[in-house]
Amino acid sequence: MGKTIRTEAVDSLFDAIMCLENKEECYTFFEDICTINELLSLSQRFEVARMLREQKTYLEIAEKTGASTATISRVNRSLNYGNDGYDMVFKRLDKK
Repeated sequence: MGKTIRTEAVDSLFDAIMCLENKEECYTFFEDICTINELLSLSQRFEVARMLREQKTYLEIAEKTGASTATISRVNRSLNYGNDGYDMVFKRLDKK
């Protein structure tokens, strides 16, 4: 059986994230909890997902983001077969 992400520790982390009130607080918290590379990797995946939703090609995405085709493929798999987390967030951002 695979690992589950639904643990008390992850719940605590998500509770902490949900109490952040603005972008500056997000920068402060995430700069402490993540390495620069971890944060850049997360933001890169998010940008890849956005571009995939805009029907950009792997080549366009790789050139703009610097993401490998393996990363782009992984994000694409999440968009197509994942839990719809990206779609949920993008829909909410589109409403803003």
